[in-house]
Amino acid sequence: MTPDGGGTGDGVARVGTLTVQVVRLDRDLPLPGYAHVGDAGADLVARIEVLLEPNGGRAMVPTGIALALPEGYAGFVQPRSGLALRHGVTCLNTPGLIDSGYRDELAVLLVNTDPEVPYRVQRGDRIAQLVVQRVESVDFVEVETLAGSERGLGGFGSTGR
Repeated sequence: MTPDGGGTGDGVARVGTLTVQVVRLDRDLPLPGYAHVGDAGADLVARIEVLLEPNGGRAMVPTGIALALPEGYAGFVQPRSGLALRHGVTCLNTPGLIDSGYRDELAVLLVNTDPEVPYRVQRGDRIAQLVVQRVESVDFVEVETLAGSERGLGGFGSTGR
C-alpha cells in the first residue's frame, strides 16, 4: 500500500500490498514479479547460466537483486513446481529465509534430483518464488511444564497416514 493507504499509484487498489525497496544489480534482468493477480509468490530469475549435473548436482544461483524487507517481515524462497515436476530441479534449504536485515544479493540454492539428465539453467530463467510474510518476534519464557493439548506428545506420523 502507499503511505496514504491507497493502491500502488497505478489506479488499481490492492489489498495488502507492501512496498519493498529493490536494488537491481543487473539492469538487464526483471524485478521480481507475479505471474497472475493474487499469486503469493513473485518469480526470481537466474543472473548466470549454470549446469546442474544429475543425481544431486547443485549450485548457488544469484538473482541479480538485493532488497530491503521492512522490519516485521521476512522473505521465503520456494521452489517452482513446474521445474520440479518436469526436470526434477528444486531448491535446497527450502524455504530459504531472508531476514529483514539482509541486504546482499539474493541467491537460490538449486539441486537436480533427476538420476540421469543434467539441467542447464539459462540466464533469465525463472528459478524460484519469493513469498514475503509478516513475522512476529517472540519472547521465549522458560516454564516448568507446558499446558496440555488435544494432540499431546504425539510426534512424527502420530495423526495417521
